[in-house]
Amino acid sequence: MSRYMTKQRKAMIGYLSRHADEELSAKQIEAALNGEGISISAVYRNLSDLEQEGKIRRLSKSGSREVFYLYTDAHECKDSLHLSCEKCGKTYHMNVTGAEMLVKSLAANDEFTIDKSSTVLYGVCKACKEKK
Repeated sequence: MSRYMTKQRKAMIGYLSRHADEELSAKQIEAALNGEGISISAVYRNLSDLEQEGKIRRLSKSGSREVFYLYTDAHECKDSLHLSCEKCGKTYHMNVTGAEMLVKSLAANDEFTIDKSSTVLYGVCKACKEKK
């Protein structure tokens, strides 16, 4: 169920939708919205509400206690598999052909259905591989 659209919520959703491919911490979101008078408690409250509504996904990274959030309600995120780079933190949408092949293969060979809205595959992106 969608909540009342407060000024703070509208600012957060606007910011998150502009950064839909980034895993952001609550502190990063609060710092980015500092000029709009949004407190860290308001950030956490809105993140909790957005997570309950299925508009964001909460993530944790191996070796870190920090929690990150990924906005999944953007048009380009719907029904997409995501690839997340463990080095730079950038999140990408998997190309449609590759995603469909993976989903169909798992469904046929392992009788397993993937929830694309909740799936993130971790690895290293091309740019980080080339940096070595």
